[in-house]
Amino acid sequence: MEHSEIESILKGCEFFKELKKDDIGNIASLCEVKIYNVGEYVFQQHDYGEHLYIIAEGRISLERSVDLGARKGNVLIETLGKGRVMGCWSTLLGESHFLMSSAACQKPTTVVAMKGADLRGMMLSNTSLGFNVLERFCFLLRDRIQSAYGALEKI
Repeated sequence: MEHSEIESILKGCEFFKELKKDDIGNIASLCEVKIYNVGEYVFQQHDYGEHLYIIAEGRISLERSVDLGARKGNVLIETLGKGRVMGCWSTLLGESHFLMSSAACQKPTTVVAMKGADLRGMMLSNTSLGFNVLERFCFLLRDRIQSAYGALEKI
């Protein structure tokens, strides 16, 4: 995939949609493309997380394994499609973290991946970019928390 195609994916992404063209271009230089088949995991719960992922094509289910004694299984948090973002957010804060959910491909899926630490470095050197990304991050977290609470109500 060419740099211009990655830029186009980032522009259409919920997380980067308000950013300047130059910032999008710089972020695109941090990215690599990964392809997954149906049933494969982009990441699994309890994996060590370093990356953020933007779905270029496909559909992914965010799931969490739960063990409530007699009640065990996977809970669907949310299904994500083109333009949605997922991954290890704590890397934007300069902290390591183990992932709290799994991302299972429901269709053949292409993602654009970047190391969160690399994006953090860019955010620290460009405070305007950093503020815009963290603002989008707050909205994203709000939405994910709402989805997680909705999933918990189904248990």
